[in-house]
Parts: sequence; C-alpha cells; structure tokens
Amino acid sequence: MTFADLSPLANHLWQSTLFAAVAWPLTLALRKNRASVRYWIWLAASVKFLIPFSLLVIAGAQLGWRTPSVTAPPQISFAIGEISQPFAAPVLTRLPAVPVPVQNSLTVILFGVWVCGIAIGVIFWLRSWRQIRAILGAAAPLGLNLPIPVMSSPARMGPGVVGVLKPILLLPEGITERLTPAQLDAILAHELHHVQRQDNLTAAMHMLVETIFWFHPLVWWIRARLMKERERACDEGVLLLGNEPQVYAESILKVCEFYLASPLACASGGVTGGELKKRIEGIMANRFMRELNFRKKVLLAVVATVVVAGPIAVGAFSQSPSGNPVNAEGAGRGTTHEARPSFDVASVKLHRGEVTFSSDPSVRGRTVTGTACTLLDLVTYAYGVRYDQVSGRPNWAHSDHYDLDAKSEGQGTLTEAESRQMVQSLLEDRFQLKVHSETQEGPVYALVVGKNGPKFKTSASDATNGNFVRGDDKGLHMEATKGTIEQLVNHLSFTAGRPVLDRTGLTGYFAYTLDWYPANRVPPPDLDTPSMFAALEEQLGLRLESTKGPVERLAIDHAEKPSEN
Repeated sequence: MTFADLSPLANHLWQSTLFAAVAWPLTLALRKNRASVRYWIWLAASVKFLIPFSLLVIAGAQLGWRTPSVTAPPQISFAIGEISQPFAAPVLTRLPAVPVPVQNSLTVILFGVWVCGIAIGVIFWLRSWRQIRAILGAAAPLGLNLPIPVMSSPARMGPGVVGVLKPILLLPEGITERLTPAQLDAILAHELHHVQRQDNLTAAMHMLVETIFWFHPLVWWIRARLMKERERACDEGVLLLGNEPQVYAESILKVCEFYLASPLACASGGVTGGELKKRIEGIMANRFMRELNFRKKVLLAVVATVVVAGPIAVGAFSQSPSGNPVNAEGAGRGTTHEARPSFDVASVKLHRGEVTFSSDPSVRGRTVTGTACTLLDLVTYAYGVRYDQVSGRPNWAHSDHYDLDAKSEGQGTLTEAESRQMVQSLLEDRFQLKVHSETQEGPVYALVVGKNGPKFKTSASDATNGNFVRGDDKGLHMEATKGTIEQLVNHLSFTAGRPVLDRTGLTGYFAYTLDWYPANRVPPPDLDTPSMFAALEEQLGLRLESTKGPVERLAIDHAEKPSEN
C-alpha cells in the first residue's frame, strides 16, 4: 500500500466534507422551518460518506451518448513531469516483482489503525446490542393497545423504541404510576412519532458511517445535529397532535428525573435525547414551525439536483473508463474519426522470419515501415504512450509480429503527428482496434541523474540512428548509437513494473549500452547480470527514485488479428 492508494479515499473524504459544509448554511437558512426538513439534510450529509461521487460519474457514463463520431478526451500527454498512468499495474509479465522500492510503512500503519478503529466500533455496538437483548429478555409484555408491541422493563432505562424491522416500545416499570394519563399519552405520542419517521433505521445508517469513518470529526458533529433535529421533529409532532405544551414538558422532566437514556445510539432515544434545555424552552413557547414556502422548496430542489445530477452529467458527457472508445491522439486536437488522415496503400503481414527484436515503425518520406512489429509496438507508436501505459491487451499483442509497409500520396515528408494518426486509422481498420483513456493516481519511478553525472556521451552528428534491445534468460541488452532518453525510459518502463518518468533534464541524442535484469521478474540465484536499478547507476550514472503522480493509461477494449493482404 502506498500514498497513491489512499488518493481515492482522500478525494472521497474531501467531497463528503464539502457536502456537509454546504448542508450547514442550508440548515441555517431553514432554521424557522420544520425540524424534520433539517434532519433529512443532515442525514443526506451522513449518507454521502457511503456514496462516492465517482459511482454517480460511472453511472452517468453508462448513460452517455453512443455516437460513433463523438469527440474524444484530450490526448495522453507525454510531456516531462506530467506523464501519468492510472493503476500502475505491471505490464509484460505477472512474475513476482523484485522488492526494490521501499515499502511505505506509514500508509500500512495508518491502514492498521483504521482497521483497529473499526474493530473497536463494532465491539462497542455489539456490547450495546447485548445490553438491549438482555433488557428485552427480562421485559414483560404491557397491554396499551398501541400499533407496536409494548414491553415493561425492570431496567432504569427511559422509554425508547428498539428494533428496525419489528420495532418494540420499551417502557420502564412503574412509569404508568409516576406519570399522569395525559403525561403518559404525550410520551407515547413521542415514541410513536419515532416509529413513523423510521428513526431507528436512519440512526443505524449513521452508526455505520461512524464505524467506518470514525477518524473524521465531522461524522461525530453530524451525529449531534441528527440527534437534536430528530428529537425536535418528534416534539413538533407531539404538539401538532394537540398535547398541552406544559404537560408534555413536565412529562419529559419526570422521565429524566427517574430514568436513564438508552444505551444504544440506534434505539431512537426516547424523550430524553437532544439538547434538553432548548427543547423544553421550545416546547413551552409552543412555536409552530412554518412549512416550506415555494422559494425554499425550489432551493432544496436545485441543491438536490446539482448534487445528484451533476456527477451523473459529468460521466454522461465526458470520457470515462466505461465510456465510448476514443482515439487518444487525433481527438486531443478535436479531430473526429472521419477527419483523421489514413494511408492510401497499406500492407500488414505476419512476420515469417526469425525475430531477434521488435521495432517501432519508422517514417521515410511519406512511407511508414516496420519490421517484426507487435500490436503493442504499433499501439504505443500510434498513441504516443509507453508499454506500461497500455492495459487490456490480448495475449498475442506482444507475441505475434507483423511487417508493416504503408504509403500516403502527396508531397513532402509525413510529420510525426500525421504518421501516428495514420497508424491509428490503420489499427482501427486492420486490427479492429478500439481503445479509451483512463486516469488515476499511481506509483511511478523518476529517472534522475546520479550525483556523479551521466556516464555516456552525446552521439556524433553523423551517427546512424540505431536503438535496439535483445534479451534472453540472462537478462536484457540495449544498444543505442543515436538514442534518446525517451527511448530509454520507454524500455525501462516495460520491465520496471511501473511507469518511469524522465526527470533527467537531458535532451538530444546519446550513445549508450545497458545490460540489466528486469525488475518485474525474479532472477535466477546464480545470475551475474545486475538488476535494473544497479545497472542504471553503475553503467549510465542514472538512478530510479520511487514516487507517485497522476498517470494515464490507454485501455484496449477490442482487438482482432488482421487477415492477410
């Protein structure tokens, strides 16, 4: 586990905090209205902790337009320092990785503390439920002709409703003797109002939020708001039934004098819950709260629409992992599928000879050729991504090799952007390729210059442009007569188990050789080839540093083997 793994949680907590921050002034604006309205607003703030906005975005993506010429999201950036990759999954192989980077122990400790907090919360609530079960076991039925069962308990617990699906009203023994009939009717009306409002269910929902997000102080602050508004809502309901305010207030004070509060938060707390002094003052003043007027109803409707429909709209009208297939490069310039250039003549044939190494396509004039190219080679070239940024590829994407010979009519030499877009069109036509882009925070390596500087030289101006990699069971060998750091980073990312970012600041062409063993494979015990990390520092004077950052990935949704020309 790394800090990057905590990024979605951090985003969710921030969104939930912001949601509660919006709920607070909203309840202030409704302070002269019914308490039940403010209660439901605070309950929504509580439930938000259980519903990430990302779920609504994904739901919106499923409702998005499915037109074939839809404009795709911005292209995958290959700029230094801004390279991103969503899940940072190992690419070519699933063999165990060499534990080179240092595990972030702090995040492991935080995760352990969080789990311990949940365990303590669960134990606390189980203990409270055991107390309630014991009280129910000792209670006796009490015939009061109410819509729910009523039981008399010898415990000194005040009146309260327990249970969600089958609520039971618990009354302490002797309460009928200590209260007048009018006072008892007011208390019963209060408890029945809890049942009508399903307060036990909503209290249990917030209890779940407290258990999972126990570390967030806002969760406990929302709990206090819920308890206050819940009891005030029941007080208003009792008074609206015609009960005398003075009689009702005296009944609450007598219950507080003789009995204790319920030991369980999800047992809707009886008449003794909430801020007692303010409740009594409100009851005696008999202030009937106003119903919502049209303006405030519109305000609540607008807020609810923005909160729910906003993320859904974002998912529906923007690209997402489950959205439409996109063409990462051409669409980044606002180019539709129809407007993207394509080759006039193209040949894709299965490579028949021995494969010593695969290569990227090369451009000569208006011709693009490639020898023993894999689908993975073609995809990385076409969309300007690294090997590790491509996910969802079929098994044959890096095992089947093809020879490419494609031409475009016209004058002048093809630019890199034109050749990439043409290869994109070729992939869609011959390989039936469909892709989309994804973005998420993830762990990466940063390639930096060592303290003694680089150990390789700049290529001669007349050097032949050459850069190839070959490998066997002893490791990989890379030779570059006129290679770039970008090419080196691309090959390292292929074997590092996570993306590699160029932070060297080195530009131009260089001559270098590198012998290393991939980090995403377990080396034989008698191997002399150095690890990738050691080889870089010893042979090239470069170093890999573990870090994190937002990274992008190109996901293959569909691909087919091409037929022969």
